[in-house]
Formats: sequence, structure tokens, C-alpha cells
Amino acid sequence: MEKEVLNPSLWDDPLRAQKIMREREYLTEAINRITSTTQELKDATDLIELAEVENDRETLLDAEKDIEKLHQQIQRLRLETLLSGEADANNCFLEIHAGAGGTEAQDWALMLTRMYSRWAEMKGYVIEWIEESAGEEAGIKSATFKVSAQKSANHPYGWLKGESGIHRLVRISPFDANARRHTSFASVWVYPEVEDTIDIQIEDKDLRIDTYRASGAGGQHVNKTDSAIRITHLPTGVVVQCQNDRSQHRNRAQAMSMLKARLYEFELKKREEAAQALETTKSEIGWGHQIRSYVLQPYQMVKDLRTNVEKGNALGVLDGDIDAFLEATLAQKIIPS
Repeated sequence: MEKEVLNPSLWDDPLRAQKIMREREYLTEAINRITSTTQELKDATDLIELAEVENDRETLLDAEKDIEKLHQQIQRLRLETLLSGEADANNCFLEIHAGAGGTEAQDWALMLTRMYSRWAEMKGYVIEWIEESAGEEAGIKSATFKVSAQKSANHPYGWLKGESGIHRLVRISPFDANARRHTSFASVWVYPEVEDTIDIQIEDKDLRIDTYRASGAGGQHVNKTDSAIRITHLPTGVVVQCQNDRSQHRNRAQAMSMLKARLYEFELKKREEAAQALETTKSEIGWGHQIRSYVLQPYQMVKDLRTNVEKGNALGVLDGDIDAFLEATLAQKIIPS
């Protein structure tokens, strides 16, 4: 690949050149991380041998701690090498919709939006807000944002694709004057951004395009004209919407990009025979369909119902600490038990 990069004719085909540069960056990053980890492992092993010779127990314990950290690091590297799906390296869109239940469900949708945006920020991803529909009293009815990698090795879609499904919250509702326990649901939908090199055919006759006035909490982000766009793809029932720009033209272009991504993801799932088909993810946002439960009262526990991974620090999870769930879901998809 280094030879290809040095070829003066590489940029005669800009799209191919960009693809090669991204792949080269990804491979370079992967090799550097593996080389660095290998060297750290050798250094820790040498330190252990030296500590044993000198009977230095304190140094031995420190070196063993380093080995344990390296073990966890290597496990994550192993998972990352398995992110080999057709779209795993792509940036992605993440949609969240409140289920039935009014204000309580809408507040839960807002909590999930914060959880994923916090996780993305901690991992160094770039977030671009696409659409947000505010709830009547609190929370949101829906939100869409784009997660983009700053490095080619970060694989936004690969890490987040397993989050599509229904998420269930159990807590004492802050909106209930009688302080009763409530169960709320919200759906999460993750799909990859489509590269320009992928040709997705969309017929004008298959589209219904509606304009409307953007909603939100107020201020400069709320449009004063009908510039928000909603596009419905009639054959599949896929609906996308965008309101993050004052320009209707730019909102329409972004919405079309999202629609292509949704249709591409639809085809990916058919080809890869994914566990959840498209219609399953569109099922009722309620009982019997959840992939993960978040319990805040009477105890704290977050449990993934697919992998059985549990975490007792529910507030930490809601603050973005979801790596354990992402890793377990990825490992289960690629290495079935």
C-alpha cells in the first residue's frame, strides 16, 4: 500500500485514492497498536523475571498488574480485528424514538440520547445533530445524530450496530406525584453512512416528501420557516427526517443521504442474514421486545438480555459506560457460543 501511495498517478482517480489512503491509515494504526502492545508485554515479562531473580515482591506485583491491563487491552484488540463487516468501518446514524407512555417515555428517550452521545464523546468521535423532536412536557419524542470517526480504525458502525432494538427503563417516575414505579420503553436504530462509491437507486415515484416547521427547545436552532424535511420511502416504509439547518435544500440533501444509508443497511442485513431482520426492529416499542433493561429502583442493575452481561452501576452506564455491552454483543455476533 505504501508503494501505491507513492504512485504519482494515484490521484487520477480521487475516490480510489481516498479509499486506499483510509485503508492504509487503518492498517498503519492497527500495526502500531499491535507492535506497541507486544513491546509492553515483553517489557512486563522481562520485569517479572528480574523481580523474581532479585526477590523484589513489590516490583513483581506492579508488573503483574501491568500484565492484567495488557490482557484486557489485547482482548479489545482481538475484538477490533473482528470488525470486518462490509460497513463496520463506516460512520453511522443513530436514531432514538420514545415508546408509548407520554412524558415518562420521552424523558427515557432523552436519557438514552445523552448516554450514547457521552459514550461517543469519550471515545473521541465527532457528533453531528440531525434532528430532534421535543416532548410536550419534558424529554424528546425522537432524535437523530451522526457519529463520525476521526481515525479510520475507530469503526463507529461496527461498535454500535448491536445497539439497535428496544431499551427498557424501570424507575420511580419523577413525573408521578405519588412516586410510583414506572416502566418505559424507547427504540434505538443504528445504520451506516453510505459511501459515495456505493450506488443506491431511488426512484422519485417511490418517495413522499413533506416539509414542516422544526421543533425544539427554542433559540437559534428552531427555524421560523417550513425548512425541515421528512422523506418516506414508500416501498419499504422507511422514514427519515432532518431539521438541523435553516436551509430546506441542505436539509433535503442530508435526509436523502440518510435514506440511502437506511436502504443500504436494509440490503446489508439481507445479505448477511442478521439475527434481527428489518421488520423485527420495527416491532412495537414495548413488552417482549427489549434487548436491554435498565433498573434504577428498587435496586440498580443494567442487564443485556442477549448476552446476559450485567452492571450494577446503572448511573455510570447512563453516563456512557457501555463498553462491556458493546464488546459482549460484538463477540456474540462474531463468535457464537
